[in-house]
Amino acid sequence: MTDAATLNATARVRQLTDLTTRLTARLSEESKVFESHRPQDAAAALAGTQDLANTYRRESAQLKANPASVAAASLTDKTALIRATEAFEAVLSRHARAVEAARIISEGLVRTIAAEVNDQRGSPSAYGASGRANAGDGRAVAFNRHLHLRPVTDRHEHQVPPPRHGLRRSRHPARTPR
Repeated sequence: MTDAATLNATARVRQLTDLTTRLTARLSEESKVFESHRPQDAAAALAGTQDLANTYRRESAQLKANPASVAAASLTDKTALIRATEAFEAVLSRHARAVEAARIISEGLVRTIAAEVNDQRGSPSAYGASGRANAGDGRAVAFNRHLHLRPVTDRHEHQVPPPRHGLRRSRHPARTPR
């Protein structure tokens, strides 16, 4: 290989190692925040984490598609990238467990609050002494199991809108009477 190819491969491996190390550090900090039961503190850095994760995903896909691009790098640099990737995978697993625990806790709180609200309303009686239906409490409590903290795609790609609540549109256009 030429010196230019070796320099390019070395620079690419070092760039990937640096990116992996930065993303690992960011996820490690977020894991600590979730483990200390303060997920709201992670919200401020969420956009930066998503940007790093998207860059990591793109770079990983490029490397997978063209492994020859780093073939000329030194064994030391390649080993450093492998070690950084192993550390990233360990922190990613820890991060996933912490996020799942926060989700379970939040879901439990919402269920408890909804049950308490429902208990305080009392059970409705269908009919009063006059034989007429009693007016019920018009408020509703709903529990939505969707977690909206999913990874965001590239900002230039189509993003999935949040689910709409209320009436859903029919798949078929409304028929007009003739």
